[in-house]
Amino acid sequence: MSVSAPDYFPRFAFAMTPVCDLCDAFPEQVSVLAPVFTSFGGRDAFAGPAETLLTHEDNSRVKEAVAEPGGGRVLVIDGGGSLKRALMGGDLAAKAAKNGWAGVIVNGAVRDIGELRAEPLGLLALALCPMKTEKRGQGVRGEPVSVAGVVIRRGDWIYADPDGVITARDALTPPAR
Repeated sequence: MSVSAPDYFPRFAFAMTPVCDLCDAFPEQVSVLAPVFTSFGGRDAFAGPAETLLTHEDNSRVKEAVAEPGGGRVLVIDGGGSLKRALMGGDLAAKAAKNGWAGVIVNGAVRDIGELRAEPLGLLALALCPMKTEKRGQGVRGEPVSVAGVVIRRGDWIYADPDGVITARDALTPPAR
């Protein structure tokens, strides 16, 4: 069942099939991420093809990625689960939203909660941390990452809403009811 997000999700700006319905329709095609994330962005639900990034307590490559046109993609950042430094804050979230990223998933921490909530961007992370990262120019884009028990590859489809996060190799179109 496809629903209009404003009726179903309070901070969601477009219609999307709920994650639960996608799991029901495609149980063999989806992988479910462990429920470890909190929504910090201005949208609670988002979907799009993944762009992957592996980094540790350095957001240099995050800054580069969100400066590019997002084209409705979801940036999946594997920060190794570190909560010592925030890999994204308000400035980078604003840039991601402006450049057309659908969402960002951070296996790590973020900061600037007031600014994050103000952006029309899906943003999931493990926690908040006020400490910014050091800029060392480290990180690798485009390689598979392991986040919340699931390996995510560039181009995999990500679907996220308040019920959870799932991935699929291809875009999912549920059958008409």
